[in-house]
Amino acid sequence: MLAATAATADTLTIATVNNGDMVRMQGLTADFTAKTGHEVEWVTLEENVLRQRVTTDITTKGGAFDIMTIGMYETPIWGKNGWLVPLDDLSAEYDVDDILPAMRGGLSVDGTLYAAPFYGESSMIMYRTDLMEAAGLEMPDAPTWEFVADAARKMTDKDGEVYGICLRGKAGWGENMAFLTATSNAFGARWFDEDWKPQFDTEEWATTLNFYIDLMNEAGPPGASTNGFNENLSLFQQGKCGMWIDATVAASFVTNPDDSTVADKVGFALAPDTGLGKRGNWLWAWALGIPAGTDNEAAAKQFVEWATSKEYIELVAENEGWANVPPGARTSLYENENYKEVPFAQMTLDSILSADPTAPTVKPVPYVGVQFAAIPEFAGIATEVGQEFSAALAGQQTAEEALAKAQALTADAMEAAGY
Repeated sequence: MLAATAATADTLTIATVNNGDMVRMQGLTADFTAKTGHEVEWVTLEENVLRQRVTTDITTKGGAFDIMTIGMYETPIWGKNGWLVPLDDLSAEYDVDDILPAMRGGLSVDGTLYAAPFYGESSMIMYRTDLMEAAGLEMPDAPTWEFVADAARKMTDKDGEVYGICLRGKAGWGENMAFLTATSNAFGARWFDEDWKPQFDTEEWATTLNFYIDLMNEAGPPGASTNGFNENLSLFQQGKCGMWIDATVAASFVTNPDDSTVADKVGFALAPDTGLGKRGNWLWAWALGIPAGTDNEAAAKQFVEWATSKEYIELVAENEGWANVPPGARTSLYENENYKEVPFAQMTLDSILSADPTAPTVKPVPYVGVQFAAIPEFAGIATEVGQEFSAALAGQQTAEEALAKAQALTADAMEAAGY
């Protein structure tokens, strides 16, 4: 049997993002190799670089990867184009129906799954309970942006290198624009009206961007325009952030005493709103997809099943504890009595369930997606808009100048695309 396994063993090349859960998966890959005989080579990249590399590879049929870490934005577009292998023949033991409906729907085209969620996330507030108490405040489960801004300013001690709030400023459609688009939803803004006309020249977007820049200038860390997920995670773990609004998946990292100096002083709340009916939280899954044309399709499917299975969750729990299992992908996880004891489990699920990609904004829109518009042109446009907004945060231009440029470049791109 061992000889037969060795004779049919493949080497899979997997592109992935450099965050904690993916790095943890790499450390457990020996379990997959022991079970299947297949070897794995990892290409681990910073988020913006990963998006660029996998997009270039799949659109040019480069064939560099057998498995790609992609998300809810790319999967439906690439699946519809025939660029991904459909995952419609996964084993009965895998239990596709156990995947949370929001995750399964966002990774499918016409009911066919094209990528399997490694973990799912929304965004929420992670905050220092000790600093909140010292400021004489109590965090509501569902706060407003007005409360968050007031708390951030009261918790800030710049001389002591403690900043009331840490938010994404690094340019990128999946970095600062993920946060700002979700935030703008709460302020009543939208990317496009029902006729696909850009809306950056509206009062709602002006309010959103000015609020964000003013708050970051008064209560944010220095150099915020270069901070993304990993940079803010590091700041929070070092005790330098009073609040951080970001991916729910970060909860296990900020509460891990091996990595976080404030692990026992962290509370959680829903992303803020402004009373208009929409919260500022997103919906996302980092998922594993298989490029069409790979020579190792069968082995790639085996890996996708292994890495996104109930058994993998058990493997992580056994090695790292239940707080560190990949969250947000499977219904059964939130029914597990061991996981119910994890302090951020319910808030993560509540955040995921409160995001509606089919109705993300206060006013009607022609697109699907909470922190993105699910059209092929979005990534390129939002990358450019993100650069303008990051420059405004850095003080290189005003918010009004950034919005005017965003309006012009988006209008040009959409006209060229035929909308």
